[in-house]
Amino acid sequence: MTEEGASAAAEQLALLQAVAPASTPRPRTGPALASKDPVAVVHVDTGLPHLDRPFEYSVPATLADDAVPGCRLKVRFAGQDVDAFLLERRAEAEHTGRLTPIRRVVSAEPVLTDDVLQLARGVAAQYAGTLGDVLRLAIPPRHARAEKALAMAPPESAPETAGATRHVAWEPYPAGPALLQRIADGGAPAASWLARPTVGPELDWPSALAELAQTALSAGRGVVLVVPDGRDTERLDEALRDRLGAGQHVRLSADQGPQARYTAWLKLLRGHVRCVVGTRAAAFAPVRDLGLLVCWDDGDDALTEPRAPYAHARDVLAMRAEQQGAALVLGGHTRSVPVQAWLEAGRVRAVEAPRDRSAHPRTVVTGDERDVERSGPAALAHLPSRAWAAAKEALQSGPVLVQVPRRGYLPSLSCQRCRTPARCATCHGPLGLVSPDRPPACRWCGRVEPAFRCPECDDTRLRSSVVGARRTAEELGRAFPGVPLHRSAAGEMLDRVGPDPSLVIATPGAEPVAESGYAATLLLDAWAFLDRPVLEAQAEAVRRWTAAAALTRPSTAGGVVVLCGAPTHTTIPAVEALVRWAPGWFAERELHERAELRLPPSCWVAELTGPRVELSGALTALDLPTDVEVLGPLPVGTRRAGESEDGQRLLLRCEHDQAALVLARLTAMRAARSARKDVAIGVRVDPDPSLL
Repeated sequence: MTEEGASAAAEQLALLQAVAPASTPRPRTGPALASKDPVAVVHVDTGLPHLDRPFEYSVPATLADDAVPGCRLKVRFAGQDVDAFLLERRAEAEHTGRLTPIRRVVSAEPVLTDDVLQLARGVAAQYAGTLGDVLRLAIPPRHARAEKALAMAPPESAPETAGATRHVAWEPYPAGPALLQRIADGGAPAASWLARPTVGPELDWPSALAELAQTALSAGRGVVLVVPDGRDTERLDEALRDRLGAGQHVRLSADQGPQARYTAWLKLLRGHVRCVVGTRAAAFAPVRDLGLLVCWDDGDDALTEPRAPYAHARDVLAMRAEQQGAALVLGGHTRSVPVQAWLEAGRVRAVEAPRDRSAHPRTVVTGDERDVERSGPAALAHLPSRAWAAAKEALQSGPVLVQVPRRGYLPSLSCQRCRTPARCATCHGPLGLVSPDRPPACRWCGRVEPAFRCPECDDTRLRSSVVGARRTAEELGRAFPGVPLHRSAAGEMLDRVGPDPSLVIATPGAEPVAESGYAATLLLDAWAFLDRPVLEAQAEAVRRWTAAAALTRPSTAGGVVVLCGAPTHTTIPAVEALVRWAPGWFAERELHERAELRLPPSCWVAELTGPRVELSGALTALDLPTDVEVLGPLPVGTRRAGESEDGQRLLLRCEHDQAALVLARLTAMRAARSARKDVAIGVRVDPDPSLL
């Protein structure tokens, strides 16, 4: 070919490439493509950090109508059919090669809304997670029968909300009417609400939250109410039915079956209702016209997701409120330390009732010098003489609640002579008694220890370190013969008890509500909360004690709370907060003490876990700034039988203004290790306080 001929051929080839752009997804073989927007941007559920990004597929003409943004798909990925979500449709592709067609549309239901997608991306970024992990939490598994059974369009005329319009429960709070008015006007206030204790159902926290929901719904705004567990869900569900009427809200909780849960979720998605109450997963519920987000008792660890990326419902709701311009209310009988930090930073405003000691039960602490002088050793017993006297008097007028920190019979044992904790010879787990007629057994591996011998002093006798709820019930049954006795704990929870005299033994969080309130509440073994070697020990003690005390009648009606087993030789802030009923003061003090020690939430902390060598390599790859503090690595807790000895963890600590930089590098490190198929490194932002 001559030089002129070669030049002309090259020129023709360039013209052909310009006329036929590579971005048009035209496969050489295969089905015809959609005439409009033939490119699908898809999130593929691979579970791998380095593949946590959108991919492009072509849309066959046969699927063009069903392939709508937000629907579920099946796509071909790495030789397999994989679940996916359709994010958007485009006219042209960014990929220059041939696109693989979508295999099928699982359901044309647009389950992934724009608001939920935006929220999921924000949560993944804040917790150094992947979008796929968050979407698995946000969108429940499909139930085809539920999709077919529920009408697509909402009812033509939804029934009007029933019930009273006067907001009685918010009258004791000076800022309450202003909060309700701002919600009714379409505003986006953010409030930290300290609920005062009350035994009247019309003033209790479920009624107050139902009034908030009614205010928002009457203004045409959607509502999300998140509570820690199923028992709280039941109480709030009942209050919403009484206030709004039947069919005005749905509930989302773990005790529902797959079809019932998915049906409730679909009612929100399709606009049948605009109010939901549920546990932590309800924070992602696809409520239309969202205007109010509520989290009750955010200090409860049940609101932290146990699966990656370990997001807390409080933070999810706060992020959603900012993204969608909705009101945010964080309520509880106590205020968590993170919410106190938001309060001092101006992110939320306080809503509290004026201090009124007559509205609270009288609180006494046993075991001081006067008790010892009056009653001798009985003043320091498991059931002190003062507590016994208070219970005897209270049983004349109503039920008595006894809170026991541990369930079981004798969950912890130690040597009678030297007090060394009794442990299993196989896995070194703690020994305990499940009943008085059975030998000690390990609480980890279940191995029975018929012939215990202390490794320190060679003694064979055992004593109880902690008395459980079952043993306490036995002791109280002997102390108060003829009095009805009820137990409430995991697996045997009671929701309510009547007003007649009875003894109710409950573990923390399992306390039933008493009609007209408890005449007295005994808080046993206070040291079991206070002696825990964790950051949240005192805050958790205040939260648990206050929750039980809030079920007690006020002092004007003779209500009394007796705290047993607390050290009396020094002043303990948690005990002082209970006696004074000053949860706000305690949260402020706790936050300032943590700030002095550079402990969260005054600083940003992330936890990395994995083998020691791999952690060292990951730390090198992160290339962190010098002012990011590295603590560790150290072994991960107590090793059990069969577990690797190489498990280590380290903490990264820095100021909040550096968190974005560290998060970006953590995300990049995880993706790089995933691409190389290295050993995965666990990353947890805001680690469990029990680890700190």
